[in-house]
Amino acid sequence: MLLRTKKRWELPESVATDEATYLNRREWLKTAGFTGLGLAASGLLSKANAAPITGFPAAQNSAYQLDRAMTDEMDAVTYTNFYEFGSSKNIWRKAKALNTDPWMVTIDGMVDNPMEIDAADLVKKLGNMEERLYRHRCVETWAMAVPWTGVAMAELVKLASPKPGAKYLRMETFLDTDVAPGQKQSWYPWPYIEGLTIDEAMNELAFIGTGLYGKPLENQNGAPIRLVVPWKYGFKSIKSIVRFTFTDERPVSFWEELAPKEYGFWANVHPGHNHPRWSQANERMLGTNEMRRTEVFNGYAEQVQYLYQDMPNFNGRDLFY
Repeated sequence: MLLRTKKRWELPESVATDEATYLNRREWLKTAGFTGLGLAASGLLSKANAAPITGFPAAQNSAYQLDRAMTDEMDAVTYTNFYEFGSSKNIWRKAKALNTDPWMVTIDGMVDNPMEIDAADLVKKLGNMEERLYRHRCVETWAMAVPWTGVAMAELVKLASPKPGAKYLRMETFLDTDVAPGQKQSWYPWPYIEGLTIDEAMNELAFIGTGLYGKPLENQNGAPIRLVVPWKYGFKSIKSIVRFTFTDERPVSFWEELAPKEYGFWANVHPGHNHPRWSQANERMLGTNEMRRTEVFNGYAEQVQYLYQDMPNFNGRDLFY
C-alpha cells in the first residue's frame, strides 16, 4: 500500500478554503465586474495591452498549499519591485505603458530546439496551466502568499532540449527605454539578467508565472511571463522575460553585477544568513504587517535541499547570497 507523507507546510483540508468557494468568489467578482478586487473597474489595475494568454482561471494543483493566510490581492499587485519603471514600490501606473501583445520570446544557446515564439504560443506548447499557492519572500524582508498561475519550468527545459554540456539557464528581460524610464539610468547593468542551474530549473517548484489571482499577470507583476522560484529571494524571480539561453557558463545576474557581496547568484532564503545591512531572521507579511520567523529555503527545504547538500559550502553564507 502506498503511503503519502503529508508535507509539514500543507494546510489540513478543514482549514483551507475549499476550491468551490474560491472559484465561486472569482465568478461573482467577474459577474459583478470587479476584477482585481474592484480595482480594475476603477482603472487602478487595468492593462492597456492585455497579453493573449488564455485559460484563466486555471485548475488549482492541490499539492501546493499555504501555511498562512493568502495576501490580499490589492496589496500583492500594487506593492512591487520593477526597477525598469523606477525604484518606488508604487510603479503600477508607469508599468501600464508596457505593451505585452505581441511578446516575442527567444530560446537559444546550447539547445537542440532553438526558437523565437510569441509568449502565448510558448505557453500553449508547454501544456495546461495550473494554479499553485506559493509563499514569496523579498530580500528586503517583506513577504506575501499568493496564487500563481503558470506552468512548470521543467516543461520549458524539456521543450528546448538542452545539449549535454549545458549547465545553466540564463534569463533576460526586455530593454526599451521609451516605455521603461528606469532603464535610462545608465548606472544599472540593463537589461535585467537572472540565472538558475539546469537542476534548479528542473525542480518541481520552479514555475513560469503567467497570472495571479486567477487572471493574467498585471504589467507590474511581470506580464506576460515571469519566473517564480519560491525558495529564493524575490529578486531571482525575473519579470517580463524575452530570452531563455542555455549555457555552460554561470550567468552574472543584474544585482550580482551591481553588488556581489550583497546579492549573489544563489540567493536562497535563510534566517541565519543576514544581508550585510539588515537581518533576515524575520519577515513582514504584506498588508497585515504580521511578523513571522523566516524559514530555511522559505519553508521549502523538503523540496530543494537536495540541490545543494553536496556543495562544498552548503552551510556557509555563499549559498544564500
